[in-house]
Parts: sequence; structure tokens; C-alpha cells
Amino acid sequence: MKFANKIAAAAGATALALFAALPAWAQDAAATPAPVVDKGDTAWMMTSTILVLAMILPGLALFYGGLTRTKNMLSTMTQIGALACLAMIIWVVYGYGLAFGPEGNAVIAWGKFFLAGVTPDSLADTFSDGFKLPEYVFISFQMTFAAITLALVLGATVERMKFSAALIFGVIWLTIVYFPIAHMVWAAGGFLFEGGMFGTSLPAALDFAGGTVVHINAGVSALVASLILGKRIGYQKEIMAPHSLTLTMVGTGLLWVGWFGFNAGSALEANGSAALAMINTFVATASAALFWMLAETVAGHKPSALGFCSGIIAGLVAVTPAAGNSGPFGAIVLGAVASVICFYAVTVLKPKLGYDDALDAFGIHGIGGIVGAIGTGIVYAPSLGGPGGDDFAIGPQVATQIIAVLVAIVWATVGTLIATSIAKAVTGLRVSEEVEREGLDLGEHGERAYNI
Repeated sequence: MKFANKIAAAAGATALALFAALPAWAQDAAATPAPVVDKGDTAWMMTSTILVLAMILPGLALFYGGLTRTKNMLSTMTQIGALACLAMIIWVVYGYGLAFGPEGNAVIAWGKFFLAGVTPDSLADTFSDGFKLPEYVFISFQMTFAAITLALVLGATVERMKFSAALIFGVIWLTIVYFPIAHMVWAAGGFLFEGGMFGTSLPAALDFAGGTVVHINAGVSALVASLILGKRIGYQKEIMAPHSLTLTMVGTGLLWVGWFGFNAGSALEANGSAALAMINTFVATASAALFWMLAETVAGHKPSALGFCSGIIAGLVAVTPAAGNSGPFGAIVLGAVASVICFYAVTVLKPKLGYDDALDAFGIHGIGGIVGAIGTGIVYAPSLGGPGGDDFAIGPQVATQIIAVLVAIVWATVGTLIATSIAKAVTGLRVSEEVEREGLDLGEHGERAYNI
């Protein structure tokens, strides 16, 4: 009986303790609400992903294809499409894991290879506490960024690079260049400036939608690859004018439309940040298009359709890191400045140095990306209409942006040297003189763009 009384007493005490703890449990439950997956955000991000795909096919394919000579039109478009497809497969196999895996360090991540463990119920973070996206949507969105970045590099190497070499280059370049830089900038804290890097206490690097990851990365890599590949036969001796500025104009329009998914989609939500990125993508691009044609006029040339298209791309490139990090007026100024600098890089610097960046991937994406990345550190200031806080200081932020640019340049240069050297050792890298003169459409693919 005494034993039974002790059991009853212990049970009563336990019940009282549990009852007393109920308010604490309720507080904990209230403090950690279930994550919200907003259908509007999800729909917007799915739309943005498709818009970025439209930038590649048909946008970039038509833009680059129209700038080449007739005999290389299909080769250019095929390389862009095939390398984009290659990037998508690699992204699922191991690219997402290296860039955004659950384990990692300052340079690279790992885990979730083959998307192991990802299900329709898996969630990815947005920039708002408590709001999530289906992880498959985030994976798909970032996959299109990897695909277009690789495709952009081809702008410097068209009309002379073997198709097989481009594929091998793509596999290695994505692995040792793109995935680490994407991880360092987007998953590891802005090149790890926050909290101190290189013995400093500089703020994190600002890159809203990929100025460093996409454009500086691709532009610098394009320059290095073109230098290793060598000049096209007849470069600076023969006329190598674009064969169809009409197609280039169509591609330009598709790129601008798709870029709203690229920039506004990088907010990861359908909110005010996405709206800011949207208006900046409008006005920076418009400003850049006009200022490129103005620069042509000042230089003694007629304002051209090619200049208009080039200015649009320069503005889009420059505003990419600043899309959600600038006010509209700052974006207008940034687009204008980047456009003029890119104009002189393409029309003065390239001819003077003599490198064969065939479609100006470096002159527009590399130079425009550098201007945009550094300029973002200025236009972020609230005094210029940017979203920076009251304690924002331009000097330290610009210092961060410059160091981030330098890190990206060095990493892309070394990685591209390795990737191009391996592709050259395996395939020879460049088509024969006979194929180059005949055209890569027939020589590499057995087809013609135009049967006339």
C-alpha cells in the first residue's frame, strides 16, 4: 500500500511538472511558426526560371548567331544550346551540391549530389524569415544561371573552336570556376568579407543577381580562352561583319525581356525588392542604349543598330549586381557610365591590343560587369536613392567590391587556363584551317543555316 501511495505521489508530481511546463512549450511553439510557402512567390520564381531559359534559347543564340558570319550561324547556336544542356545535367549530378550543398567551407560545398534527399516537400530559404520556396524551384532557377554563364563564354571563341573542345571545356570550367565562385558569393557570405577577410572588417560584397558570378566570371574567362585559342584567320585583315543584325536585334529583345527573370527573380520573392530590381532593369538598360549611340556620335560615327543592341546588353550587365541595390536614378547613371566605358573597350582597347574577342564577351560582359560591381558600392548609398542603411559608408563598400572583383578575375583566369589547356590536350581545341575557311556549320555539323 505504501508503495502504491509512492507511485501515485510520483505520478501526481510528474503531472504537475508537465502542466507547469505547458506555457513554456506553448511559447516555444509560438516563437517558431511553421515556414510559409507562398504560392505567389513560387509562381513568380517558376516564371523567372523560364524567363532566364528564354535568355539562352532563343535569346543569346539569336544574339550571338546574328553577329557571326553566315557560315558559322548554326555552329554558334548549336554550341550555345548544347553547352546549356550540358550545364543543366552537371548541375543536377553534382553542381548544385558544390555550390549550395549542406556541408562546406569558404570555397566549396558538398552534399546533395544527384539531388539526393531533395523531395517535393524540401524547402529552400528566401530573404524573409519564415518564408520558403520549394527546393526544386530554387534548384531550377540557379541551374539556368549556370547554363547561361557557360554559354556567354562562347562569345569570344566562336568561328574557330571545336564543338568537342567546347564540351570538354564546359565540364571542367563549370567544376573549377563557376561552382566555387557561385558558392563563395551567394552561399558563403559575399566572398566572406563579413566578419573579416584578409585581416579586414569590410562589409559583405554586394551582388544582387550575378554581376561577379555571371558577367565578370564569363567575361574574363572569355578573354583568356580567346587568347589561348588565337585569332581567327583573316582577323583585322578581312571584313567580318555580322551577317544578320535583324536576328541580333530579335535576340537583344528576348535577352532584355528574360533579364527581368534574371534580376527581379533574384529577390526570390514577389515583393518590393523584386519591384525595385524590375524598374532598375528598365531604366539602366534604356539609359545605356541611348548613351552607346551618343558615344558613337561623339566618336564621329552614325548611331547604329549594332550600337543600340550593344548598349542594351551593357546596361543589363552593369545593373545586374545593382538591380536590388540601387535606386532608379543611380541605375540610370550606372547604365550610362558602363555603356560609355564598354563602348571604348570594344572600339578602342580591343583594336589597340589586337585580341580576338569575336563577339565582345569580355568588352561588354567583363568590362560592364566590373563597372557594375564597383559602381554598386556607390549607388547603394541612401544619399543617392539606394537602399543602404543610415550607417552605410561608400568607401569601405567600394573597397569590398574592388577586392571581390580582383578575386573573381584571378580565379576565373587561373581556372580558364586549366580548363582550356585540358581541352586543347584532348581535342586540339581549334578546328583545322580548311574547316575554319569553309565554316563550322558544314565542317563541324554538316549543315547550312541558309540554303541559298
